[in-house]
Amino acid sequence: MQFCDYASLDLFLWREGLVRSSKLGCVELSRVGSISDTNSEYNTRKGLKCYSRRFDKVELDIIVENVNDLPDPVLDPAVQKAFDVAYDNIFAFHFAQKPVEKIVENMEGVRCKRVARSISSVGLYVPGGTAVLPSTALMLSVPAQIAGCKTVVLATPPAEDGSICKEVLYCAKKAGVTHILKAGGAQAISAMAWGTESCPKVEKIYGPGNQYVTAAKMILQNSEAMISIDMPAGPSEVLVIADKHANPVHIAADLLSQAEHGPDSQVVLVVAGEGVNITAIEDEINKQCNSLPRGNFASKALSHSFTVYARDMLEAISFSNLYAPEHLIINVKDAEKWEPFVENAGSVFLGQWTPESVGDYASGTNHVLPTYGYARMYGGVSLDSFLKYITVQSLTEEGLRNLGPYVATMAEVEGLDAHKRAVTLRLQDIEAKQVSNLR
Repeated sequence: MQFCDYASLDLFLWREGLVRSSKLGCVELSRVGSISDTNSEYNTRKGLKCYSRRFDKVELDIIVENVNDLPDPVLDPAVQKAFDVAYDNIFAFHFAQKPVEKIVENMEGVRCKRVARSISSVGLYVPGGTAVLPSTALMLSVPAQIAGCKTVVLATPPAEDGSICKEVLYCAKKAGVTHILKAGGAQAISAMAWGTESCPKVEKIYGPGNQYVTAAKMILQNSEAMISIDMPAGPSEVLVIADKHANPVHIAADLLSQAEHGPDSQVVLVVAGEGVNITAIEDEINKQCNSLPRGNFASKALSHSFTVYARDMLEAISFSNLYAPEHLIINVKDAEKWEPFVENAGSVFLGQWTPESVGDYASGTNHVLPTYGYARMYGGVSLDSFLKYITVQSLTEEGLRNLGPYVATMAEVEGLDAHKRAVTLRLQDIEAKQVSNLR
């Protein structure tokens, strides 16, 4: 890991640290663009099979499965229990996010409200890559289930024999997924965006992935496919703020838990104040890394990660807000008191007993979070991600009499006479009716 003092941040840190380098180069965009074009309404089925053979290295007769037609997978009891606990916690946390409808009467006879409706057809991407992530299946399908999405397509790369990870299938069945698309990468995103004979077209696509998946999502949301996406997503990242009270063993474990995701993961340690034993942390990182099955990935990630020295917690939090990490661990004394100072982060983990891993799996919060510094303007996936909101207004005669003249005046200022007449003609009808009633 590289080292830098917060008080003397140089151009390198601002360029390479705060501004993450984009993984979407011309080559990736060109390749993904051609896949998206091939998977047009004219050639989707053929293109999907072709790209599955080429990129997923598997020949499939059936690429899209109806989940109800698939047999229930058999899991080890301990594994099933773990996923059941995770499901319950994720369900409880997201169910608590259900919106409460409120009616506001702004003026006498003028009532307004906002109502929530589910997005009817959604696509969930569960990465395969270097690791299969059934936890992501839960994180995406549970809020879709609570929202009441009617069609839920889960795309994930199949194994070499064409099968789906049994834990992913278990989570999909439990959370009400309707279809499984046995494909990964940009071709899976394209298939869900355009739709095929067997894969329903979706209206919004969610989930993390590599640079090709991210490129496909961003290209297709601006295409005639007419989809939206949850957020741009990049390599996993964590920023750990630690003081002299933090256990070096815990710090090392938290840094490595993100570094093991892949060689492009971003790991940052911010040392708050004096007394932190950096040597002990480094020794522990080396010790734990050498014993990890994915230690090679972690080592590569650590090679481009860095440590920042901050004079105090205010400097540490200030740097974190600039960096806007996907995951922020605050492992300091009285960590809870610093939570109000956090402005930019995907998810926050407070205190020595809150490893980032709990949020990745089973605390109940969602682990699909903004990276690349997008936490400055995006939040993570939530129940709201699967809802859209419709505003409703209702006026009585009295309401139009109260509000109408102001609307007519504003329409006249803007030179929109038809807008004005839509109000004044009704006001004339109301006045005529009142005169008639007096006769």
